[in-house]
Amino acid sequence: MKTTVVLATRNAHKLREIAEILAEAPVVMRSLEDYPQIPEIAETAETFAGNALIKAREVFAQTGCWTLSDDSGLEVDALQGAPGVYSARYAGEDKDPAANNAKLLAALQEVPDAARGAQFRCVVAIKGPEVEKIVEGVVRGRIIRELRGSAGFGYDPLFIPEGFQETYAELGAETKNRISHRAIAFQTAAAELRRLLAPAG
Repeated sequence: MKTTVVLATRNAHKLREIAEILAEAPVVMRSLEDYPQIPEIAETAETFAGNALIKAREVFAQTGCWTLSDDSGLEVDALQGAPGVYSARYAGEDKDPAANNAKLLAALQEVPDAARGAQFRCVVAIKGPEVEKIVEGVVRGRIIRELRGSAGFGYDPLFIPEGFQETYAELGAETKNRISHRAIAFQTAAAELRRLLAPAG
């Protein structure tokens, strides 16, 4: 008997990615596309965990199904963790990636290469009947001084993960999806979900 799990997104690419990670779990994946009555959920918290929980609680309340929800972004050491939860709208509410990258480069213009450490963080909330858990994935790296690569999105052309010479945008989707903060977080969530859904005894 498979359990329905709702991923709190309308992003088909993200649903496919997470469904692959959860392929071994006894679940049927759904997304918000399957529940058009659920309106856009405002992410009003000051932390990734807070935003993930807001979405997970609302979707669980509306569907009664186990729910996975994530929030993620870039945290730059020299900017005291900014842009953080404001990563998508760092340069404004229109969420323009090019403007975000330009603002980040300008903010770090005087920062020496040795002090340009950063990390991508993804937090996943798991919500079920009498269950509420948080897991996360973090990838350390550094911010370079010019855009490189075209395979990624957001800040990917500026971020080189530790252990690599290429940016996220140069690594390509297959490699990035294997090592990324989101992959780590959802692999951890998948293991936790399998444990939670395992039959007693």
